[in-house]
Amino acid sequence: MKFKYLAIALFPFALAACQSSDLQKAGDIAVSILQQQNADKTLAAYQWSANTPNAPKPLVLNFSDKGQLSISTSCNGMNTTWKVENNQIITGNLAATQMACPANAMAQEGIAAQLFENGKTAFILNTSNTQSPTLTITSAKGEKFVFTGKMTPETQYQGQGETIFLEISPETKECSAGVMKKQCLQVREIKYAENGVKTQVDKDWTLFYDNIDGFTHRPNERQVVRLKRYEIKNPAADQSKYAYVQDMIIEREAIKGSL
Repeated sequence: MKFKYLAIALFPFALAACQSSDLQKAGDIAVSILQQQNADKTLAAYQWSANTPNAPKPLVLNFSDKGQLSISTSCNGMNTTWKVENNQIITGNLAATQMACPANAMAQEGIAAQLFENGKTAFILNTSNTQSPTLTITSAKGEKFVFTGKMTPETQYQGQGETIFLEISPETKECSAGVMKKQCLQVREIKYAENGVKTQVDKDWTLFYDNIDGFTHRPNERQVVRLKRYEIKNPAADQSKYAYVQDMIIEREAIKGSL
């Protein structure tokens, strides 16, 4: 009888433990669902890059919020569709350009292909540092590659950028930014008609006081650059109203001597 009473006495605790276990499982499922939903947004909010052995450039992943994945390697570019499902990145068939490149660049391209060749890729997101989150991807061969995230301009500036075109002179000129002296770019804005014909907006060079993220000035080249211009929310008193990010180099022309 004592054992029966003991069993009856322990039953509520067993039931409570069972309920607690069920609640924990339900909580884990809810967290998993939340992480999966957030994974879509997080992947699209950052540009992800990883260094691979002997490659001249990092391997870069861009997950568009419209379901397109672009992969930049040291050789060919690749693209496919993507979505997150059951804690995996689900991709379609990879399409790629067909350039011939040095062996080390081609090796990196092979790594990129292996990451998504099965169409289902396991991944782990660590967003404890929102400025520099990590994305760990496991290839079909079981190899792990860790990518570091950098906020896309759309995420950083909380909006879509305006596309503009600037012709940039090989020559810079000294200018004043507040109390500081620095070398400013000289630019002329360009616009294109619907038929692709270029029309020059500015005849004269003007000083450009801001920086262009991703742009490298070359004193022996005239360049035409496609930029994204983002409005900065609540800029500081000494800060520009806009941020500029290089999108693409449209033209390059070697220049001898000064303009």
